[in-house]
Amino acid sequence: MRDFVDFLVRQIVDESSYEIVMLDDGDNVDIKVYVDKDKVARLIGKSGRLAKAIRTIVKAAAQGSDKRYDVYIEER
Repeated sequence: MRDFVDFLVRQIVDESSYEIVMLDDGDNVDIKVYVDKDKVARLIGKSGRLAKAIRTIVKAAAQGSDKRYDVYIEER
């Protein structure tokens, strides 16, 4: 799933502008995307629509797995 989130984020911001960290806690997996301060607005989108779309796509892709994935976008 990390590679999938990496693919989605790479389409929006440069590869050197972000870092992805996964925190696995049994059934829940938190995917944290740390984005540079000047690029975070581009990744979140207008009114958070782009961030919501990324979260929705990840949850849909994880439908068949036994884990629950949450995506968090944070400034670094």
